[in-house]
Amino acid sequence: MVTPLNSFYRDALFRLALLWLSRAFDNVWPLSCHSRANFMEKLEKRMKTFMSRAALAGLLMGVSVLASAATPAPKGAEVFIVSPADGATVAQTFTVNFGVKEIALAPAGDVTKNTGHHHLLIDVDKLPAAGAPIPNDANHMHFGKAQTHAEIKLAPGKHTLQLELGDSGHMPFDPPIVSKKITVTVK
Repeated sequence: MVTPLNSFYRDALFRLALLWLSRAFDNVWPLSCHSRANFMEKLEKRMKTFMSRAALAGLLMGVSVLASAATPAPKGAEVFIVSPADGATVAQTFTVNFGVKEIALAPAGDVTKNTGHHHLLIDVDKLPAAGAPIPNDANHMHFGKAQTHAEIKLAPGKHTLQLELGDSGHMPFDPPIVSKKITVTVK
């Protein structure tokens, strides 16, 4: 099972690869060479060093891409909105209760297998992209402390609500674990 590394480690691998590449040409210029043959010998040595480091950097960058692979969804895992009910009329400030089946809740950053945490999608037409963290904005509320409910405030009118479980790094599972989308009318 491929477990995604958080973005800190992925970025660190990428930076390490670039740093290692750049070190191959440190102190090359000006070359302190007394002859053309000496110059070519030193240049050839530096190029071999550069090429071997480039190959290793490519490998490290490849690993950083694999690190962003999605966490497989536990078999039978479900998420759902307990309340309010679909079609309910609610006050501007109301409580949304979350539920799960066949998966445990854990805070963001906890890499325990078969765990995740809630993200409430408000008026979102398209699910967040696979392979990228779930956004954190007014339409994508994060509950990274493994909360099971939230008090939210919405403007009057019709709104859609949907839950999506994210893994330890706020990434959608593969396949995504999402609730049925409900509609509420805020008075």
